[in-house]
Order: sequence, then C-alpha cells, then structure tokens
Amino acid sequence: MPKAPPVDRTDPPMSAPRKHSCLPFLIVIVLSAAVTALVFMLMGNIAQHKREAEQVVFKIADVDETTTDPEEWGKNFPRQYDGYKRTVDTERTRWGGSEAFQRVDEDTDWQTLFAGYAFSFDYREDRGHAYMLQDQRETERVHKVKQPGACLHCHASDIPAYRKAGIENGAPGALTDPFNSPDARAQLQKGFEVVCAISYEEATKLVEHPVSCVDCHDPETMHLRVTRPGFINGIRALAESDDPVPHLQSIERWRKGDRIEPYEPNTMATRQEMRSFACGQCHVEYYFKGKGKLLTYPWHNGLKMEQAEKYYDDEGFKDWTHKTAGSPMLKAQHPEFELWSQGIHARAGVSCADCHMPYKREGAIKVSDHHIRSPLLNTARACQVCHNVTEDEILARAETIQDRTRALMVRGQTATLELIDMIVMAKGAGATDDQIAPLQSDHRKAEWRLDYIAAENSMGFHADQEAARILGEAIDYARQGQIKAVKLIAELGSPTPASAGGG
Repeated sequence: MPKAPPVDRTDPPMSAPRKHSCLPFLIVIVLSAAVTALVFMLMGNIAQHKREAEQVVFKIADVDETTTDPEEWGKNFPRQYDGYKRTVDTERTRWGGSEAFQRVDEDTDWQTLFAGYAFSFDYREDRGHAYMLQDQRETERVHKVKQPGACLHCHASDIPAYRKAGIENGAPGALTDPFNSPDARAQLQKGFEVVCAISYEEATKLVEHPVSCVDCHDPETMHLRVTRPGFINGIRALAESDDPVPHLQSIERWRKGDRIEPYEPNTMATRQEMRSFACGQCHVEYYFKGKGKLLTYPWHNGLKMEQAEKYYDDEGFKDWTHKTAGSPMLKAQHPEFELWSQGIHARAGVSCADCHMPYKREGAIKVSDHHIRSPLLNTARACQVCHNVTEDEILARAETIQDRTRALMVRGQTATLELIDMIVMAKGAGATDDQIAPLQSDHRKAEWRLDYIAAENSMGFHADQEAARILGEAIDYARQGQIKAVKLIAELGSPTPASAGGG
C-alpha cells in the first residue's frame, strides 16, 4: 500500500503587520467630547432658564395690605407693571375704545333716553384701568349732581381706606391684619358701610390711586383674591339663590354641602374661577341701596337680566324719574360678568383673564399680560390658543356678532324714543296717572333692556344669543307700549299722528 505523502508541518512565513491610522479614533474621541460638552451646556442652559422661570418676583420693595401704589409693586413685578402702565393706551376696535369722548354727543338719542338723569349730559367712553379714578373725579356727574361715596367702590384702590374707616368706627384689629382674618373682614364691611354713606367729595379724599395690584393679589403669596365687599356680599347672595350656575362649580359644590359657613370665594373658588371673579368684582350691575347708599349687586335671584329686574321691582327701586315721560327708570351699569355668565365661553370654562389678559413669554418667563384690553386687538394670543382659524376669520366672526347687536340696538333706540313721544302725547290728551302707568311700565322695561346691552362693554359678544334676546324684548315692550298709547289716546278722543307707532 503506497504511503501518503509527507505533510509539511512548518508554519507559513508571517506577513509583515499592517500599519493602522489613529486619526479616525481621534476624530471620534474629539466629536464625542464636543457632543458631551454641548449636552452639558444645553442642560445647564435649560436649568438656568428653569430657575429664571421660577423667579417671578424680584424682592426689592416691601409690599403689604396698605400698599396701594402700583409703582411700588412694580419694583418687584416689573413685567406686570409694564403691562399695567400700558392701560393708558388708546386703540379702538370697531365698536369700542378708550378715548374719553362723550357718547351722548356721538349719539344724541341717549340725551332723550336719559332725560332727567346725570348720564344725559356726561356719558363718557370707558378708558383703561390707569385712568379710572381720574375720569371719575373729572366727570360732570359728580360735580353737577351730589353723589355718594359708594361711587368709589370700583374706581380706586380703596380697601385700606375702607378698613381704616372701619377701625375708626369700632371694628377690631389692625390695618395690616391678613385680609381673610375675621378682624380684617369686620374692618372691611364696617368701613364699606361708612364710606358708602358719605359724600363722594369726602370719600375721594381717602384714596390716591386707581385700582391696583393689592386689589387682586395677596401681598404675601401673590395669589388671586377678591377684595371688593360689594362682590363678596353679592356672590354670597347668588350662592344662596336657586339659580343654576353650572359655570361656577365651586358654588354648585357649596350648595350641595351643609352650608354652615357662607360661601367664601377666596377659599372655595377654583383658580380658574378666580381669574373671572377678580374682574367680576367691578364689571357688574349694581345699585345704591337705601338711605346708607350701600353698593349692592342685585344677584339675589340669579345673574340674568330679568332676575335683576325682579329684584329691583320687589325692592320698589328706581334710579330716576324720566323727565318727560315720568316713568320710574332703571340705569344699567356695566354688566359684563352677568352677560359673560350666559355665554358659551363661560360654559366652556374660559375665564375673563384668558381673553383679556392672555399669557405671554418674556425671555424664559411666562406671565399674564397686564395690558388689559379687548382681545380683538390681540387675537393671536387671546383667541388662537383655542380657535384654529386665521386672525382675519376670528375678527370677522366677532365683528359680525357686534354689527348685528348694534343693528338691533338701533332698532331698540328708535322704538323706545317713539314710546316716549307717545307717552307725552297721551299726557297731553288728558290721560290720568293710572292710565299712563302701564305705558310707563313698558317704558321702564324697554329702556332697561336696551341700556343693559348698551352699557355692557362687549357689544353683545360675551353672549350673542342672550344679547339678541334682550334687545328683542326691548323692541317688543316699546312697541307694546306704543299700541297701548294709541288705544288710550283714541279712547280719550284725541287724534294721533299718522306716524304714531310706526318706525
């Protein structure tokens, strides 16, 4: 058997080792180090911005319950104060603005509608918050007609003045007591009663500044709060009523409880509710009650227009007697909170501040814009947060609502003016007071409804269907009154002009 060939077991010659370049490894190391450094720098930057965002106050000035000067607060809150100062700006929307023009000069119908009342000769356009005390001191309504100190309630930073007056009239405690303490509340209510009853000339000497920071913010915690005694009393009366308020969930919860303690917005309301309550302290309907002229919100039956009217009727209240028609009249103030409460935004949980004080970014800090103004002047931040349409479309929708409200308002004015003329004619025809009374009742109802929407500062936007309903009723009552007048004059045997009841 042949032998296998011998196997060569010697190792093959080794090849020379390859030379590898270190450059790629160095590049990777350098890039890794650079990326790591950038990541740490980014993390440091983010951490720094977070610290900046947390620092919402620069502790420079000491502010407390007596600090009514907004400039002092501005030392600690410069961003918010910058916005507050801009409320002096004058910029119009189609149906609103902040110039100090006379409405009764621009639309002379209101001179007749308010005949015999101070608004017939001085009815100025509302200006920004920074002007509110100055404008009140300058209006002819406080110079030609004696007014009570109750007028001061919503035009000045007057809570320390109320509390001081309360202490001087027997209330316990000190002026620096925390606002929610029992002593401070006793001071507030007593002083409120005292100041409402004195003359406006005396009351305005007790204050120096328009509504400012301390009126809406706790000086220790900066939490939102309500301080106006009229609102505190009014919201409690509302809570005790049976009127459904589904947009105010804290009141609904209180109603389901034991009700041992009265409803207290500063401790029971949600933060989102407070973003409307802070505004609703003053943007409301009110009247001066009794001999003490205690400023009172007519919310005892609910927040709707006719519920306030029923309260006034039950109280036998009138603001004035119309000069020519002799009707017992009501003057609406500025019921923004009430009309907003009937609208879609309130039901959707949108607060006043969401639209009129929208959030904005200044560097790393998010703040609520204290340049309080119409959202139509700032639709990007005020409206587009919720509405995914263009700014032009948002403005067009809002102005359509306002244009239609204005058209109804003009019809209401015409109808009410013609009713006034018919009442005067009926008097001239020899109608007795008893015969005229139903016409005067229709006049009171018609003009109250017309003025309710005219005095409210959204031109119907806060609740467009409610505004249309109210103006429709105004026109209806005015026309019903005219029909009654035509029949009465005919019964008295006097001819009526061919145009009577027309228009």
